[in-house]
Amino acid sequence: MAVLGRSLLFASVLASLASAQTIQRDGHTVSADETTVPVAAEEIGNESVLTDDILADLTRQKLDNVSLFEFPENIEATGNDKRSLFTGCKTYPGDKLWPSRLVWKVFDLLTGGALIKTVPIGAACYTNSEHYDAERCQQILEHWNESPTHADDPTSIMSPLYQGKTCMPQNGNDSTCDIGGFPSYAVNISTVAQIQLAINFARNTNVRLVVKNTGHDFLGKSTGAGALSIWTHNLKDIEYIEHYTGCGYSGPAMKLGAGVEVGELYAAADKYGVSAVGGECKGVGVTGGYIQGGGHSPLSSLYGLGADQVLSIDIVLPNGRFITADKTHHKDIFWAVRGGGGGTFGVVTSMTVKVHPKMTYSGLTFYITTGDDSLANFTTETFTAGLQAYWRRFPDFAAAKGHYGYSSVFPRFDGVPGYTWEFHPWLAPGVKLVDFKKTIAPLLAEWHAVGFDVKPTFFEYDNFYQPWKSHFPIEFVANADIRQGSRLLPVKNWEDAATLNQTIATLKDLMKSSALIMYNMVGKKQRGVSNAVNPAWRDNLFFVIVGSGWTDDSTPVEIAAANKAITWDRGAKLRSISQGSGSYLNEADLLEPNFQQSFWGTNYDRLLEIKKSVDPWDTFWAPAAVGSEGWYVTRQESWLPTQNGRLCRK
Repeated sequence: MAVLGRSLLFASVLASLASAQTIQRDGHTVSADETTVPVAAEEIGNESVLTDDILADLTRQKLDNVSLFEFPENIEATGNDKRSLFTGCKTYPGDKLWPSRLVWKVFDLLTGGALIKTVPIGAACYTNSEHYDAERCQQILEHWNESPTHADDPTSIMSPLYQGKTCMPQNGNDSTCDIGGFPSYAVNISTVAQIQLAINFARNTNVRLVVKNTGHDFLGKSTGAGALSIWTHNLKDIEYIEHYTGCGYSGPAMKLGAGVEVGELYAAADKYGVSAVGGECKGVGVTGGYIQGGGHSPLSSLYGLGADQVLSIDIVLPNGRFITADKTHHKDIFWAVRGGGGGTFGVVTSMTVKVHPKMTYSGLTFYITTGDDSLANFTTETFTAGLQAYWRRFPDFAAAKGHYGYSSVFPRFDGVPGYTWEFHPWLAPGVKLVDFKKTIAPLLAEWHAVGFDVKPTFFEYDNFYQPWKSHFPIEFVANADIRQGSRLLPVKNWEDAATLNQTIATLKDLMKSSALIMYNMVGKKQRGVSNAVNPAWRDNLFFVIVGSGWTDDSTPVEIAAANKAITWDRGAKLRSISQGSGSYLNEADLLEPNFQQSFWGTNYDRLLEIKKSVDPWDTFWAPAAVGSEGWYVTRQESWLPTQNGRLCRK
């Protein structure tokens, strides 16, 4: 179709956006409503999907604006799409091209009533809002820092900083609720067809599109002002496959819906007597950003990352088509989605992943406080000596024995000089307690020699689910006044004495201004597995997260300084001791310099090529994602880009 023809067609669509929507039934033109518009889905196999036949039938019935839900006319080509009609920015509320309420209503009808107009979660606390609900407000405030509060809401996210901190429930008595960086609408997904409709609609109207599963995201990828959000949280199916065969693998597997969370995965694995590779936080969506970002795990030192477990991927692409990608079909997508980042190549509906034998787990926990007062277990000098001894022995644990050492060091919370050090835990998969104690005996002897006579609590279980429930922390979320960054420190830092000394000196310096969340683990390379995971994971020995925070009473100058510090002070120090390595994109600094190399290393060029091939329309965009460098969000501070603004091309 010529450009002029396309322009005239879209002009006619625009003219009808404010008109009543109609459809023809039995030769008569009638209002488009629940009684006249069918749900746009057809059952094929075990999935409810959108097909060309359905769209053709709706076209024959002259449903107004059905063209907004069409697939590209030629799946392999893009010359016939509407990109030439959209320049500059994504269509935004208030624009002439913004779909009218009546068009959104047709969208809702086609999805079977799944469209949700956003009401920010905090609106229940605003006394001047029509959504004020004192009882619900109290529930929200009491559970604000718990994952389910945000996962179970269509648009709330667990890092409100990147939404723009608008309509915060704590401000309900003296402020006005503004939608800010929340999406305008969300689709509560229960079928593939609803995802296809949402993608086609966003692509054809140039409306910004985001994907939210749980909202467990620390870079603002799950939200966006003026966006349409695809909410996959309720795709909860879990299927255990005892004898899976295909793509070079034979053994047990699980097929996981996009909404399955880590806690649900581990419960199912325990039920079926297997071990699964997943995150350590209960509310993380397994096949969402977790696996798509790589996905480190308590089992990574044995079985690699979450992305290394994937056998097949069911996904809706930017052209709206639903495919299954695996080692032999749609190989580029299969490679890219496993580690290339969420919200970039399409919307995953499910993944099939390997699971592993049930085994013994042993380990330890402890919590100590340092300082010079009565609350302290040790002096800070003794603690520092013990911590250094632990750092120096890292190769003996994760690399040599498959251990997972998860601990954190924080400045004391009471303002007294000193630290706390807690293991959450130190876990040894596949190792009996007697053997675990033998492995760490030299470290305990060294601790004793320097006076660090800590008294660990040891444990041993015959499954993973029990230690995970008993010894891993419950995550504290929705802190709006903190930024984080991370770094993968390679094993080569431990192979040279001078480099190791410099590494330890840098970590000790960082402790003066930041907490250290520490993981002694490796992202073990799995035989026969090739994916887009950051190659730096394969050389990692120490994954460390740092932070920078402020308070509600901080001045604008102080807030700016705290934000800049995470990138140009703490982040810079970590980069100085790990040149050529990288960061973990799911727990990274949003403003990581040269993020392409840091998040994907040598894989980035291929990822960008695949992104341009499957999404020439830029239907999907997320901050610090593959291909994101061509866009920006308006009205942002350079040191803290939120999603509270219009998305525009550079």
